[in-house]
Amino acid sequence: MNSRLKSKLEVAAIYLILAVVAVVIFYPLLWTIGMSLNQGTSLYSSSIIPDNFSLEHYQWLFSPESDYLLWYKNSLIVAFANAIGSVVLTAFVAYAFSRFKFVGRKNGLYIFLLLQMFPVMMAMVALYIFLNMIGLLDSLTGLILIYLGGQIPFNAWLVKGYFDTIPKELDEAAKIDGAGPIRIFWSVLLPLAKPILAVVALFNFMAPLFDFLLPSIVLSSEENYTLAVGLYNFINDQFANNFTRFAAGSVLIAVPIATIYLFLQRFLISGLASGGTKG
Repeated sequence: MNSRLKSKLEVAAIYLILAVVAVVIFYPLLWTIGMSLNQGTSLYSSSIIPDNFSLEHYQWLFSPESDYLLWYKNSLIVAFANAIGSVVLTAFVAYAFSRFKFVGRKNGLYIFLLLQMFPVMMAMVALYIFLNMIGLLDSLTGLILIYLGGQIPFNAWLVKGYFDTIPKELDEAAKIDGAGPIRIFWSVLLPLAKPILAVVALFNFMAPLFDFLLPSIVLSSEENYTLAVGLYNFINDQFANNFTRFAAGSVLIAVPIATIYLFLQRFLISGLASGGTKG
């Protein structure tokens, strides 16, 4: 087999793999969009290409009969609070572990690593009891606190590793100019760590919008539901298995999330280039 034929086979294999991945990714998305445009509420009578296009399900989501906008607002509150809080907490924790030596530093890192090995399901009962004790059960504040606390171990490891790649000589140069630890953190490390902090913000913004398990345990009042919990009720007995409305609600979640992701992706690329130049 000559090199040209081998190269063509490799390219063909790559395109075949990409085609399979594209089908796996886009086929469910096309079905969801098509289902949201079908009339009626049944899953089995829906088709990927509707015979009669209808926007009635989207109109219903914005009608006074639906709590969809309220759930959307709740989800955005939790998502923005989690993203901003995660960046702040993670940056300070990672900075402490990366630049300071203190008693328990090594053991603390091992504990963070150990905590990542256990699934969140193991802590659900304890979290429920804890929120009930402090009076934050069935509240967005309690949900935000759980998200903020749960993200620290993984994100701290991630950002700490990034901080370690930033030369400590920059810290020493700032100290010579009279900068203290907070000034070094704010003026030296944070500008160079924008790419990784943007990743933390993005992932922690998206997580509450798609998480169902934790909000379903913490939240019990319909006015406090997030989108995942509220949309689940569209296919539960309360709404008589409204799969088409569920699909319409899902599409409206995906469109702004995809837009934000694409926007931040371009920002991350420019941030990585800028950080590499400054470093």
